[in-house]
Amino acid sequence: MRSGNTAVQVRPGVEDDLRALTDLYNHYVRETPITFDTVVFTPAERRPWLLSHLEDGPHRLMVATDADTREILGYATSSAYRAKPAYDTSVEVTVYVAPHAAGRGTGTALYEALFEALSGEDLHRAYAGIAQPNEASTRLHERFGFRHVGTYREVGRKFGRYWDVAWYEKDL
Repeated sequence: MRSGNTAVQVRPGVEDDLRALTDLYNHYVRETPITFDTVVFTPAERRPWLLSHLEDGPHRLMVATDADTREILGYATSSAYRAKPAYDTSVEVTVYVAPHAAGRGTGTALYEALFEALSGEDLHRAYAGIAQPNEASTRLHERFGFRHVGTYREVGRKFGRYWDVAWYEKDL
């Protein structure tokens, strides 16, 4: 797939991606309210997260790379929605795109690959929490058939203020 002027390849994430994925995530920790983590991670601290996303099953990690340079442009995951067994057929999904790769279809390519990979799994619903405001993420999720189901008001505090999180769901 082409993302802007860059050909993008999407593949499952591997352990060799850990440093680049950690650096990408840490950008969002330091600079934005998109994640409510407030302290950056080392690759060693992020390793359990990476290893919790397998190449098969309901919890996946898909990575977008520049086809020429192999630079990581973003990633998407499906993770456990909640820890209790009755939630096993639900996943929480998320996508993070490198700032210089935003707005060029990278998030779309990642979600296409993620939802294709999940299509054979025993899953009923996907959920996404979007810190507000985030119009680009809202548009991406709505394009993939997510519908707004509610908003938690002032649920997280970061950068000295409170942020709302809008929740979206999608049938799988």
